[in-house]
Amino acid sequence: MTEEIIISGFGGQGVLSMGKILAYSALVEGKEVSWMPAYGPEQRGGTANVTVIISDERISSPIVSQFDTAVILNQPSLERFEPQIKPGGTLIYDGYGISEPPKRTDINIYEIDAMDAAAEMGNPKGFNMIVLGGLLKIRGLVNIDDVLAALRKTLPERHHHLIPANEEALRRGMEIITRK
Repeated sequence: MTEEIIISGFGGQGVLSMGKILAYSALVEGKEVSWMPAYGPEQRGGTANVTVIISDERISSPIVSQFDTAVILNQPSLERFEPQIKPGGTLIYDGYGISEPPKRTDINIYEIDAMDAAAEMGNPKGFNMIVLGGLLKIRGLVNIDDVLAALRKTLPERHHHLIPANEEALRRGMEIITRK
């Protein structure tokens, strides 16, 4: 199994963190991983994306031109990466940042209202964990327990009190993702 994923949106949405947590979770499971971030110098508010490759075998190159899965959090990212999803691949998007919905008919499309759910939960910083939960529900790339283990390893100890809120956000994302 090899899964090539792009996660893309604006800086400040937790795009890079989501990719890092996903990659670290796969490492916890003993998988081969590549994590390659890309962002503009402005960071917060500018475009940001991360390519994550998860595989049972060695990864020959971190450079990917077509993706199995795309997680899209804004319109510019949709316009850029929708054409790069492999036929039969998966597109997950948050409708909050999308004005023109995806148009392809040869891919599996899912919407997750993560921005609304984060506001309802009173946890705006949980947005990326809600999206990650939706991704895990649809693609099953890693186990949620390994995501929580990755959070314990990557978060500074002073932030460990946030892990229950992150778990709640992950589980909420698994509940609210819908097929389009």
